[in-house]
Amino acid sequence: MSERVRVMLSEEEVDRRIQEMGEQISRDYEGKQVHLVCVLKGGSFFMCELAKRITVPVSLDFMSVSSYGSETKSSGVVRIVKDLDDPLKDKDVLVVEDIVDSGRTLSYLMEMLRDRGPRSLRLCTLLDKPERRVVDVNVDYTGFQIPDEFVVGYGLDYDQKYRNLPYIGVVEFD
Repeated sequence: MSERVRVMLSEEEVDRRIQEMGEQISRDYEGKQVHLVCVLKGGSFFMCELAKRITVPVSLDFMSVSSYGSETKSSGVVRIVKDLDDPLKDKDVLVVEDIVDSGRTLSYLMEMLRDRGPRSLRLCTLLDKPERRVVDVNVDYTGFQIPDEFVVGYGLDYDQKYRNLPYIGVVEFD
């Protein structure tokens, strides 16, 4: 089976929206330091671009959670692959994710992080597929709501391919 990628959101559209999100987050965290928690691997591209556009002090940490493997649909089994390096106690934490799909992974992750005692905990995603949601997740900052198509680019992958595309594309299989 071969695949091709169709552009859904151009590099310019994504860049413009991340700028707007950075401005909103800067206003919301005015006078505070925001601790960004990146969900690897996909969230790294988005978090780096977002962090550059936030004007309040920023600290960063990374974690890796898996529920996909090499499939195009979430398995529903969540496992921590890499945990955070620093404690979250009394920090204003913003979890940065590439996409919210079924909500299973993020629901589990947000509950686990909430138990670590942050002052505040919010969620920011570049892409949201609300029609795929099976678990309710409160998303505080959303770049784009998208239809239920399998997307790649800007950190999102299909079997470790296409992460480096500078736009959001749809994988179409022949």
